[in-house]
Amino acid sequence: MFCNQCEQTAHGTGCVISPGVCGKDADVQSVQEMILFGLKGMAAYANHARRLGKTDESVSAFIEEALFATMTNVNFDLGSLLEIALELGRKNLRVMELLDAGHIEAFGRPSPTIVSRGTKPGPGILVTGHDLVDLHDLLKQVEGTGINVYTHGEMLPAFMYPTLREHPNLAGHYGGPWQKQKQEFPAFPGPVVATTNCILIPRADYADRVFTTRFTAVPGGTRLATNDFSAVLAKARTCPPLEKTSQGAFQVGFHRTVLLDAAPTIVEAVKAGRISRFFVIGGCDGAEPGRNYFSDYARNTPPDSFIFTLGCGKYRINGHDYGEHLGLPRLMDMGQCNDAYGAIQVALALAEAFSCGVNDLPLTLVVSWFEQKAVAVLLTLLSLGVKGITLGPNPPAFVTPNVFRILQEQFDLKLTGADAKQDLLAVLN
Repeated sequence: MFCNQCEQTAHGTGCVISPGVCGKDADVQSVQEMILFGLKGMAAYANHARRLGKTDESVSAFIEEALFATMTNVNFDLGSLLEIALELGRKNLRVMELLDAGHIEAFGRPSPTIVSRGTKPGPGILVTGHDLVDLHDLLKQVEGTGINVYTHGEMLPAFMYPTLREHPNLAGHYGGPWQKQKQEFPAFPGPVVATTNCILIPRADYADRVFTTRFTAVPGGTRLATNDFSAVLAKARTCPPLEKTSQGAFQVGFHRTVLLDAAPTIVEAVKAGRISRFFVIGGCDGAEPGRNYFSDYARNTPPDSFIFTLGCGKYRINGHDYGEHLGLPRLMDMGQCNDAYGAIQVALALAEAFSCGVNDLPLTLVVSWFEQKAVAVLLTLLSLGVKGITLGPNPPAFVTPNVFRILQEQFDLKLTGADAKQDLLAVLN
């Protein structure tokens, strides 16, 4: 344990033994940190929803109460802290519901589409992050200018919304996940707009082309306090024009509304034995090469199964052709990490159709976790009683062995093994 949140810590620097000076032990510290990280993730989703005019006072009140519970000398009870963590999951579901509704109301009902990867001749702006409001405002400001706008990273799902997809200046997608920025951004000659988290500190050779919005900021970049993107447009006009390149295409847009429309067909196919299993493979992804576990797992899934993916973890698996089954692509991109709400709603609808619980469905969740938003989503799944989730590739460092044991006992939470194929065979047998 390490805790330095008050003045009374050991030697005035921090308690590194359990229990600490106040009596808090490592397990209590662990769950308090789980709550703090989950609250950060939920706050990110709530901020996106608020920008779309969607708020819930009960969520705001809970954030205040949960933060208070982590203060010094307030709560030493492990059981009640775990209850708060699960309530955080339920509140995060509400936040993701608000964000989902805000996106649809603002940008239209999603639909599947093919997104070209590459660039067109002429000036261009690259947009990364998650905030679709920023993208929409930028598109309105480039109308009639001849400046093309490209998505990057987690902005790829913008193409599933007709209001954004049909804008004449939205030209396609460039690059891959956040961790490749320092290779991809220098090769993109125009300005880069980073709207939320997942921005890396830029190198000096392209920092002057990086613009960030509101509370997002990096050394050497330009922070925009408002959504006036005139400085970005001016930079695009002075940068060298892009050349024509082609990197293939992605298929996106399998939003919950699309899958729920197809639910009767899917249910009938499962009952007829024509679909063996559904896999959710994705999440918030990290940079380690060893995360090939997820791509290995996806490539070994049976040809009569479907893979749902979301979050930046999609880039681990969407470069492979998985073919089709029953006239549908086996790999279906459901959107950003916040679109985990959609995956949950699809699972609940299928469970209702089969008159069973979610844990009785032929459904396996194999998810990567990287940062605070992933913690919020995991707590949401646990709060709904979802069991048997496989999490990896590394266990959360803030979770003590005892707390992890409790989660294993209550929710059958598992860690990824060393061999993806063997883990998959264990699920199928």
